[in-house]
Amino acid sequence: MGSLLITNAQVVNEGTISQNDILIKDQRIEKISSQISAEGVDNIIDASDKYVFPGIIDDQVHFREPGLTHKATIFTESRAAVAGGVTSFMEMPNTVPNALTQELLADKYHIGARSSLANYSFFMGASNDNLEEALKTNPKDVCGIKVFMGSSTGNMLVDNEKTLEGLFSKVPMIIATHCEDETTIRKNTELYKSKYGEEVPIHCHPLIRSEEACYLSSSLAASLARKHNARLHILHISTAKELELFDNKIPLSQKKITAEACIHHMWFDDKDYAEKGTLIKWNPAVKTSADREAIFDAMLNGTIDVIATDHAPHTLEEKSNTYFEAPSGGPLIQHTLVAMLDFYHQGKISLKKIAEKMSHNVATLFEIKERGFIREGYFADLTIVDLESPWTVNKDNIHAKCGWSPFTGHEFKSSVEQTIVSGHLAYNKGAIDNSIPGHRLLFERS
Repeated sequence: MGSLLITNAQVVNEGTISQNDILIKDQRIEKISSQISAEGVDNIIDASDKYVFPGIIDDQVHFREPGLTHKATIFTESRAAVAGGVTSFMEMPNTVPNALTQELLADKYHIGARSSLANYSFFMGASNDNLEEALKTNPKDVCGIKVFMGSSTGNMLVDNEKTLEGLFSKVPMIIATHCEDETTIRKNTELYKSKYGEEVPIHCHPLIRSEEACYLSSSLAASLARKHNARLHILHISTAKELELFDNKIPLSQKKITAEACIHHMWFDDKDYAEKGTLIKWNPAVKTSADREAIFDAMLNGTIDVIATDHAPHTLEEKSNTYFEAPSGGPLIQHTLVAMLDFYHQGKISLKKIAEKMSHNVATLFEIKERGFIREGYFADLTIVDLESPWTVNKDNIHAKCGWSPFTGHEFKSSVEQTIVSGHLAYNKGAIDNSIPGHRLLFERS
C-alpha cells in the first residue's frame, strides 16, 4: 500500500482544530506533527486550507445485499459511502434472506470482504423464534443485535413478549432497536383508509406512523433495558417526546441506553411532503418542525449520542408510487457529512461537534477497536473536506446504484475531497479506487 503524507491540514479531532501533518504507513497513522519530512514518502496530499476529520462511521445502513440487489449492492453503496467521507458502516439484517442465522450472517461478511470499499460490520437479526441463534453472536467481531419492534421485511417483527424478555435479559452486547408500535400503526392505517381509501396522501404518513407509535415502542424498549440492565441503542429518533427517555448527564462511555439521530429527521419536516412526496417517506416518519428542532438540539446537548443515515435505497420507479405502494427509505450516505457541514455554515454546529457525533461517539458507543479518532497507531481512516467548494447534487454525481437522492437540486457548500480507508486512498476528488477492500470492524468488548 505504501506510505502517504498529508501536509498542512487543519485536523479536527477530539475537541481541537490544529494544523498538522499526518504520516500514514502500513494502513495506520504513524505520526502526527506540525511538520513531517516527505523524504521516502510514496504519495503526498497537500491539504492546505482543507480540514481533516476522522473517517465518518455510519451505524445504520441498508445496502440490500443479498436478495435486493436491483436496489443496491454492498459494492455500489460502499462507493457512495467513500464518496461521502464515510469510512466505516454497520449494515442491517433485513436483506433477503434475513440474517437470522450465524450462517447467513457469515455470508454477508464474505460479501463485504470481497466487495466493500469501506470498513464494514453487519448486525445479527432477531425474530420471534431465533433467540438461541442470536445468542451465538460474537461480540468481538459483530456490531450488535438488531431488533425491529415495528414492522419490517420478512420474519423480523419482534412482538412476542417472551422473546423480548429473553433478548433483553440474555444478550451481552448492544441491542439496536427500530421502535414503532405495530398495533398503533395498524389502527391509524385503518383510520386513514376509512377516510381516503387506498389514496391516502403522503402528508398522513407521520400521522399513521405517529408520535404515539414511536413513544410506546421506545419507552417499552427503555423499560426492558432498565429492568435487565441491558445495553440498548435506539435508532433514528423522530419525536421530541422520545427524548425524555435519555440522559445527557452521564458520560457516553457509562451509558446503558443511547440514541441515534438520522440526517433526514434533522433536515426535513412535514411541510416538505408537499414538494418531496414519497421521496422522503421513511420509517419512522419525518414529523413536525418542532420535532426536527428538538432532535437537533438533543444531538447538540448530548441527549442523542450519534448521527447516522439509515441509508436505505429503492429504485426511483418504486418510490414514484402511491402512498401504500411506495416503500419507505432513501439513499443518504453520500450526502450526510456535507449536509452537516451546511449546518456548520449556518452557524448551528461546530466542526468539532460534527467529528464527535459522526466519528468519536460512534467508536466509543460501539467500542470499535482503533478507529474513530486521529491517533498515532490507529487505523488511518480519514476524510478531507474543502469547506469552500460548493456543488449541486444531480443524477450524474450520485454514486448510489438507485441514481436519485432527496437532495437532488440542492447546492451543498462543502465537498469531500479525499477519503482514506485503512490507509488506502479510496476516494480522490471524484475518482474512486476499487482495488483494495475495507476491513472488518473489530470491537473491544469484555
